[in-house]
Amino acid sequence: MPGGERPLPERRAAPREPGDAHPRRRRGGRILYHLRRAAVFLAAAAAIYVLFPSGAAPGPVVLERGVVAPSDVIARIPFQIRKTGEELRRDQDEAARGVPPVYDYAPGAADSVIAGLRGFFAAAARAATTPQPQRETALRQAMSQSGVPSTLGGIEVLADSSRRAALQAETERAVREQFPRGIAAASPGRSGISAVRVRGIAGGERLLGSDSLSTADEFFRAAQGYLPAGTGADEAELQRLLLVRFFQPSLAENERETNAARSRARSAVDPVKYRVLAGEKIVGAREQVGEREEERLRAYQAALAASGGADHARHSFGRAAGSILYNLLLLGIVAVLLRYSRLHLYRDGRSVVFVNVLVVIVAALAALIARLSLPPELIPFPFAVMLVAVLWGGRVALPIALVLALLLGGQPPFLGVAVPFMAAIGGAAAAFGVRMAQRRAQTWILVGLIAGGYAAAALSVGLLRGWSAHEMGWSVLFGTVNAVGSSMLAVGVLPLAEWFTRVTTNQTLQELADPKHPLLQRLSREAPGTYAHTISVANLAEAVCTAIGANALLARVGVYYHDIGKIVKPQYFIENQPRGRNPHDRLKPSMSAAIVRSHVIEGLKLAEQYKLPDAVKVFIAQHHGTQPISFFLQQAKAADPGARVEARDFAYLGPKPQSREVAVVMLADSVESAARVLQDPTPERVRELVDKIVNGKIAAGQLDQCPLTLKEIATAREVLTRALASMYHHRVDYPAEKPANGENGAAGEGAAKEQTAASGAER
Repeated sequence: MPGGERPLPERRAAPREPGDAHPRRRRGGRILYHLRRAAVFLAAAAAIYVLFPSGAAPGPVVLERGVVAPSDVIARIPFQIRKTGEELRRDQDEAARGVPPVYDYAPGAADSVIAGLRGFFAAAARAATTPQPQRETALRQAMSQSGVPSTLGGIEVLADSSRRAALQAETERAVREQFPRGIAAASPGRSGISAVRVRGIAGGERLLGSDSLSTADEFFRAAQGYLPAGTGADEAELQRLLLVRFFQPSLAENERETNAARSRARSAVDPVKYRVLAGEKIVGAREQVGEREEERLRAYQAALAASGGADHARHSFGRAAGSILYNLLLLGIVAVLLRYSRLHLYRDGRSVVFVNVLVVIVAALAALIARLSLPPELIPFPFAVMLVAVLWGGRVALPIALVLALLLGGQPPFLGVAVPFMAAIGGAAAAFGVRMAQRRAQTWILVGLIAGGYAAAALSVGLLRGWSAHEMGWSVLFGTVNAVGSSMLAVGVLPLAEWFTRVTTNQTLQELADPKHPLLQRLSREAPGTYAHTISVANLAEAVCTAIGANALLARVGVYYHDIGKIVKPQYFIENQPRGRNPHDRLKPSMSAAIVRSHVIEGLKLAEQYKLPDAVKVFIAQHHGTQPISFFLQQAKAADPGARVEARDFAYLGPKPQSREVAVVMLADSVESAARVLQDPTPERVRELVDKIVNGKIAAGQLDQCPLTLKEIATAREVLTRALASMYHHRVDYPAEKPANGENGAAGEGAAKEQTAASGAER
């Protein structure tokens, strides 16, 4: 080995799967173990088929808009293309507008108008008999009571009996002759109506053009033609005012009949847009697929899948089996990924169930979006990918995103290239972007990355398929809405996901790293020396983990809590003892070893009490491994040389470190404790100390069960040496006053340092 390092002992094989835990376990146990996981993936595949019962990829290949068909596509069965809700409403409104309104003739309208005119002229005649000084006032009052505006010319006409009688006679004649023809209040042509149905004139029903229907304004003009020749403008104006005041149309719209006719017209609108017969060509060879052809092709796909004919009956079981197999094969990629790349996730039944439930949830939301005819860009692919990336990292999330895109892209509502391509790009952006959003304030960076991915995908597909700028803009907008919604949903669901999978995320670790955490506050108050030691070890472990690519945040938080058990009896640990007072001096070595070893057990009890996650508890249990407490072991042997001393009574219970982070903490914990009492801490002596402790851990087999490599151990040596040399560099010696009593005060201190150094490699 280069550098004169001792060879690393052979590492223990990877942990066996449950079925292989014991060499004599029956083979049936291993099969059952894998069958349980296969059943979970099979259940997810079947659930997706239930959500999309048409089956995956039925019928011929789907051609998207803008693609040139390689061959003729001929309909094997007849099918229909139904109008969308908006199209059907538009056609029904158009049909209703084309229904002529119904007008009924009112024969009593003329009598009512004449009665009003006669009443007015009778009142005017009475007012005209008033003596001259009050005549004009009486006439104005009569006109006002009848609701007719008074004018000076009108008063003069009414005051003259001959002019008044002639006006009354001709106006009544106009009403009697014109009203039987039918007069409406206004022309329906102003509302876009071209014809009307008129009932009751001459005892029958006629369909008239709206322009040929007489209106009130036309009647007023016709009535002026009845006035004698040479009649002045005063008579004409007064006549128009009287007719406007007492007018009642002889043709009135029958709204009930009109609405009933329009309702019948709405019901008669055909909900089918196209009908394609068997043998009819849908799209020809070397023809470009347009919007109409794409719509017909997708309707043909749905018709084939939902056909109730004999052919479908024969192949329905095959389609169901093929659909489930299609789903299962894609989900099998995820299973293989977990089995051979993330074995700890494959062994964890909760993680397997969570991944499949997440896939089914996304599929259910996709099915709902398809049924509501919403844009497929709203399918929350990023939501699922973000959860997986936060829990287990982007390297697991990315293949799951691609598999999920292919899985839903094979279902009938989303067949083609556009939907899975956009989903894959959006999911990949979520998988890579999670690493950039370590804080809540950075969530919008992640949202921007996902929205940018959807925008790029929409531009790409739009240019390939000939979308308009308007269509591409809407696609980008829906992708942005998806990015925001998925991010917010992921943040809300994450605590539940952590609880179910028992995974500790960086967000939880950051909360545990807060110095205001109750357990850390207790440690700082009740065991201040241990707390100071913890901070130093945390800095060392974080530096090493950063250098080797391990989880530095997990290591720091693990160090914060690894010695919390010392809160129970802090005075029995050297870093918390006043100078010259060591309670172990009054105890047997076996009792001292038991007390020192108990801080692990007490730490686990406190971790349960304060509900620390499992990822932190392992640091408490494993940071000492199974190494012996050699200081007290040697004391026990020296106290009674002839007695048999069991080494296991003076050793920690373990287990040995199972992860790189815990192994790094073990090394940092030991070297920091030993370096505290190192005399003359030159870089060379620090390096010798680090090498001695690291080599001792390797020789004792404490690193056998963790995945640290030789290269990573060498890197850890360098980082620890450099950091410790800067922390415990040589300080200037200041002259000290001689003790007044003449005792050598350094003697007691030296004994304490000797004890600390001796036990440093065990801490």
